[in-house]
Amino acid sequence: MDWLKERIVKEGVVLSDQVLILDALLTHQVDPALILDMGREFARRFRDQGVTKVITLESSGISVAFAAALELGVPMVFARRKKTLLADPDALCERVPSFTKGIVTDIMVSRQYIRDNDRVLFIDDIIANGDAARGLIKIISRAGAELVGLGVVIEKSFQAGARTLREQNVRVESLVTISSLEDGHIHFE
Repeated sequence: MDWLKERIVKEGVVLSDQVLILDALLTHQVDPALILDMGREFARRFRDQGVTKVITLESSGISVAFAAALELGVPMVFARRKKTLLADPDALCERVPSFTKGIVTDIMVSRQYIRDNDRVLFIDDIIANGDAARGLIKIISRAGAELVGLGVVIEKSFQAGARTLREQNVRVESLVTISSLEDGHIHFE
């Protein structure tokens, strides 16, 4: 994934030894061609898993999850972070801390969009501590669906998120792994 690493180095901003801002690439602005390439790569890695749904969290994961779902020919569902007046009162909910926002939020998925016969591919933009990912995995489990794996655009291996999920036997596939943001530089594994 050298092309993705090049874009991260060119457009990413290291805010601290824990935080990388990817607004120009992934979390605020997206390059449709790059997003489609990422979706194709996740589809290639998980095509043999019988995926029936792709799921993600609102909002930064939506573009890549959409591209993967398009390539796999299955629906995409995203967990909402805010309840609306029209929200399903019987939605599956989980309270999760947000590393980047510094707050605790509720994530929710309507029961009508994730069923016990679904084989779910979870796509996320970045995994750091993994709190939101663990919350969405709990929702998938409570729905009775089977998680076939987690596709992550960027894994920050110096934080425990992906490692703890792998220890729980979750298949985690990362397009790029960052080992450090020390000294204001992005270091890849």
